[in-house]
Amino acid sequence: MEKQTKMIDEVKKQITTAMKARDELRLSTLKMLLSELHNLEIDKKELTKEDEISVVKHEVKKRKDAIEALRQAQGKRDDIEERLNREQAELKILEEFMPEQMGDEELEKIVDEVISETGASEMADIGRVIGAVMGRIKGQADGSKVSAMVKEKLQ
Repeated sequence: MEKQTKMIDEVKKQITTAMKARDELRLSTLKMLLSELHNLEIDKKELTKEDEISVVKHEVKKRKDAIEALRQAQGKRDDIEERLNREQAELKILEEFMPEQMGDEELEKIVDEVISETGASEMADIGRVIGAVMGRIKGQADGSKVSAMVKEKLQ
């Protein structure tokens, strides 16, 4: 018997619940997430918590990008509003699987620690600092938020 991760088990339970409730949107979103988790599990043999979060983050980012593109196209086509609403609903479902997001004060403290530990003092160090911060927060803050905060500190 193959070892299941906690997230895969939770997604399977929620799929069953969505089927019983006849919630087609939730069902299709959860099935897509389960598929992506299984694909990565096949590649890696065993998933870590970070692997699971990275799959969810990737799917969340895809929805956010689609929402942004649809907002820019709004008014040009009739079906945009419906697609936009669907993407937003899928995003909300996927965000349930994301870890609790870190507050600005806590994130700023970590950014300050990394900057002082690495001795970073100029914009040329931005990549190194962002990489170290992202490694510490493990999906608890959005990368664009981290990037903006590091840029502000290094300027």
